[in-house]
Amino acid sequence: MKTAGQLLAEKQRQAIYNVPPQATIYAALQLMAEKDIGAVLVMDEDSLVGIFSERDYARKIILKGKNSTDTLIQDVMTSRLFVVSPHSTISECMALMSEKRIRHLPVVEGSQVMGVLSITDLVRETIREQDFVIQQLEQYIHQ
Repeated sequence: MKTAGQLLAEKQRQAIYNVPPQATIYAALQLMAEKDIGAVLVMDEDSLVGIFSERDYARKIILKGKNSTDTLIQDVMTSRLFVVSPHSTISECMALMSEKRIRHLPVVEGSQVMGVLSITDLVRETIREQDFVIQQLEQYIHQ
Protein backbone atom coordinates (compact mmCIF):
# COMPACT_ATOMS: atom_id res chain seq x y z
CA MET A 1 0.00 0.00 0.00
CA LYS A 2 1.25 3.46 -0.90
CA THR A 3 2.09 6.15 1.59
CA ALA A 4 0.92 9.75 1.71
CA GLY A 5 4.37 10.85 0.52
CA GLN A 6 4.29 8.52 -2.47
CA LEU A 7 0.82 9.70 -3.43
CA LEU A 8 1.89 13.35 -3.15
CA ALA A 9 4.87 12.65 -5.42
CA GLU A 10 2.51 11.26 -8.07
CA LYS A 11 -0.02 14.10 -7.93
CA GLN A 12 -0.17 16.27 -11.02
CA ARG A 13 -0.74 19.39 -8.94
CA GLN A 14 1.95 19.46 -6.28
CA ALA A 15 1.97 23.17 -5.46
CA ILE A 16 1.09 24.14 -1.91
CA TYR A 17 -1.48 26.92 -2.13
CA ASN A 18 -1.74 29.06 0.97
CA VAL A 19 -2.80 32.43 2.32
CA PRO A 20 -1.71 34.34 5.42
CA PRO A 21 -4.09 34.58 8.39
CA GLN A 22 -4.58 38.29 7.65
CA ALA A 23 -5.93 37.64 4.14
CA THR A 24 -9.58 38.29 3.45
CA ILE A 25 -12.01 35.52 2.72
CA TYR A 26 -12.43 37.03 -0.73
CA ALA A 27 -8.69 36.69 -1.46
CA ALA A 28 -8.77 33.05 -0.40
CA LEU A 29 -11.83 32.38 -2.56
CA GLN A 30 -10.13 34.00 -5.54
CA LEU A 31 -7.11 31.72 -5.12
CA MET A 32 -9.31 28.66 -4.70
CA ALA A 33 -11.29 29.52 -7.84
CA GLU A 34 -8.16 30.31 -9.85
CA LYS A 35 -6.48 27.03 -8.88
CA ASP A 36 -9.71 24.99 -8.89
CA ILE A 37 -9.16 23.70 -5.36
CA GLY A 38 -11.57 23.14 -2.48
CA ALA A 39 -9.34 24.30 0.37
CA VAL A 40 -6.34 26.48 1.02
CA LEU A 41 -3.77 26.23 3.79
CA VAL A 42 -3.39 29.15 6.17
CA MET A 43 0.29 29.78 6.84
CA ASP A 44 1.98 32.34 9.04
CA GLU A 45 5.31 32.54 7.18
CA ASP A 46 6.42 28.86 7.19
CA SER A 47 4.11 27.70 9.98
CA LEU A 48 0.85 25.92 9.24
CA VAL A 49 -1.80 27.56 11.43
CA GLY A 50 -5.06 26.53 9.78
CA ILE A 51 -7.01 25.52 6.73
CA PHE A 52 -9.92 27.24 4.99
CA SER A 53 -12.32 25.23 2.85
CA GLU A 54 -15.49 25.64 0.86
CA ARG A 55 -17.27 24.06 3.82
CA ASP A 56 -15.90 26.79 6.11
CA TYR A 57 -17.15 29.41 3.68
CA ALA A 58 -20.64 27.95 3.55
CA ARG A 59 -20.98 27.47 7.29
CA LYS A 60 -19.03 30.37 8.75
CA ILE A 61 -19.57 33.14 6.21
CA ILE A 62 -22.72 32.62 4.16
CA LEU A 63 -24.93 31.16 6.90
CA LYS A 64 -23.75 33.73 9.45
CA GLY A 65 -24.27 36.67 7.11
CA LYS A 66 -20.64 37.78 7.12
CA ASN A 67 -19.01 39.70 4.30
CA SER A 68 -16.23 38.01 2.30
CA THR A 69 -14.37 41.25 1.64
CA ASP A 70 -14.28 42.38 5.28
CA THR A 71 -13.79 39.09 7.13
CA LEU A 72 -10.28 37.78 7.69
CA ILE A 73 -9.26 34.16 7.29
CA GLN A 74 -7.92 34.05 10.86
CA ASP A 75 -11.44 34.74 12.15
CA VAL A 76 -13.06 31.75 10.45
CA MET A 77 -10.33 29.25 9.51
CA THR A 78 -10.29 25.77 10.95
CA SER A 79 -7.38 25.88 13.37
CA ARG A 80 -7.82 22.43 14.90
CA LEU A 81 -5.79 20.63 12.29
CA PHE A 82 -5.42 16.95 11.62
CA VAL A 83 -2.24 16.13 9.71
CA VAL A 84 -0.38 13.02 8.64
CA SER A 85 3.26 12.26 7.98
CA PRO A 86 4.55 11.27 4.53
CA HIS A 87 4.96 7.75 5.94
CA SER A 88 1.25 7.34 6.75
CA THR A 89 -0.49 4.77 4.58
CA ILE A 90 -3.42 5.61 2.35
CA SER A 91 -5.57 3.42 4.58
CA GLU A 92 -4.53 5.41 7.68
CA CYS A 93 -5.29 8.66 5.88
CA MET A 94 -8.73 7.41 4.82
CA ALA A 95 -9.53 6.26 8.34
CA LEU A 96 -8.55 9.64 9.81
CA MET A 97 -10.55 11.57 7.23
CA SER A 98 -13.61 9.38 7.80
CA GLU A 99 -13.36 9.56 11.59
CA LYS A 100 -12.84 13.34 11.70
CA ARG A 101 -15.21 14.05 8.78
CA ILE A 102 -12.66 16.11 6.87
CA ARG A 103 -11.96 16.32 3.15
CA HIS A 104 -8.44 17.76 3.06
CA LEU A 105 -5.42 16.41 4.89
CA PRO A 106 -2.11 18.27 5.13
CA VAL A 107 0.97 16.07 4.93
CA VAL A 108 3.63 17.37 7.29
CA GLU A 109 7.14 16.21 8.09
CA GLY A 110 8.54 17.88 11.18
CA SER A 111 7.35 21.43 10.72
CA GLN A 112 7.49 21.40 6.92
CA VAL A 113 4.29 21.12 4.89
CA MET A 114 4.82 18.62 2.09
CA GLY A 115 1.41 19.02 0.46
CA VAL A 116 -2.30 18.33 0.84
CA LEU A 117 -4.25 15.19 0.03
CA SER A 118 -7.94 15.44 -0.75
CA ILE A 119 -10.54 12.75 -0.26
CA THR A 120 -10.64 12.50 -4.06
CA ASP A 121 -6.92 11.71 -4.16
CA LEU A 122 -7.38 8.92 -1.63
CA VAL A 123 -10.49 7.44 -3.25
CA ARG A 124 -8.82 7.48 -6.67
CA GLU A 125 -5.77 5.64 -5.29
CA THR A 126 -7.92 3.12 -3.42
CA ILE A 127 -9.82 2.31 -6.62
CA ARG A 128 -6.52 1.95 -8.49
CA GLU A 129 -5.23 -0.48 -5.86
CA GLN A 130 -8.46 -2.48 -5.91
CA ASP A 131 -8.37 -2.70 -9.71
CA PHE A 132 -4.83 -4.06 -9.49
CA VAL A 133 -5.84 -6.72 -6.96
CA ILE A 134 -8.81 -7.73 -9.12
CA GLN A 135 -6.56 -8.09 -12.17
CA GLN A 136 -4.12 -10.23 -10.19
CA LEU A 137 -6.93 -12.46 -8.93
CA GLU A 138 -8.38 -12.85 -12.41
CA GLN A 139 -4.97 -13.85 -13.76
CA TYR A 140 -4.57 -16.37 -10.94
CA ILE A 141 -8.00 -17.88 -11.62
CA HIS A 142 -7.32 -18.23 -15.36
CA GLN A 143 -3.98 -20.00 -14.91
